[in-house]
Amino acid sequence: MRIWLDGGLQDIESARVSVFDHGLTVGDGIFETVKAVHGNPFALTRHLDRLTRSARGLGLPEPDHDEIRRACAAVLEANPMPLGRLRITYTGGHGPLGSDRGEHGPTLVVALGETARRPDTTAVITVPWTRNERGALTGLKTTSYAENVVALARAHQHGASEALFGNTVGQLCEGTGSNVFVVLDGEIHTPPLASGCLPGITRALAVEWTGAKETDLPLDALERAEEIFLTSTLRDVQAVHRVDDRELPATPGPATAKAMQIFDERSGEDLDP
Repeated sequence: MRIWLDGGLQDIESARVSVFDHGLTVGDGIFETVKAVHGNPFALTRHLDRLTRSARGLGLPEPDHDEIRRACAAVLEANPMPLGRLRITYTGGHGPLGSDRGEHGPTLVVALGETARRPDTTAVITVPWTRNERGALTGLKTTSYAENVVALARAHQHGASEALFGNTVGQLCEGTGSNVFVVLDGEIHTPPLASGCLPGITRALAVEWTGAKETDLPLDALERAEEIFLTSTLRDVQAVHRVDDRELPATPGPATAKAMQIFDERSGEDLDP
């Protein structure tokens, strides 16, 4: 396995990032996960645009898109596989042990791991913790993921693959690494970005391609929904057959099945929509 680290390909056994890197010491970093099918990244332009928005929000220097594209191409060529998780990580770089940044400049890592197609349906749980829709990191895809690690571990303990959060005012928000959609009275709804959810790439495409409505939803919409599905880079559109102890009938339902079909067709026609 070969990865890209600060300007070139390196063997994974010899690649090294400083123990003083701000991404390690204080979580001062951002990242993107990109689906790669037979060496071709999906929606890379949208991912790079979001990486730049996250960098601006965190006060990091804007990433060089051309360099990252070269890095992605090199890593994909060096590690052929049918379905991959391409990870772009961009941190504050070598710095002091406190929150102040150093002056060495950012660290860029691009790595690839093999993955498999997700199941068509999954189970989720809700968790008692909240997303802060007014926080400094709201809407940014940062490496500060410890909260997600804790919630996802709880989901796995309950036989689920995802945990769903409400926000501080009791509205449905998002999963640890996914966006959530619900079907109410036959119409598809998803929480708006103002809820504090991450602006998911797959979420945006699903909204554009299915006509889903962005709606403020109380957390108990999960109890009333006729259908529920998740979207993310590696899930694409994935139906939910269980929320906590509630089993949903006939999963995937008609609206979800149509959304899955539309996404498969549209994403297959254009690798960089």
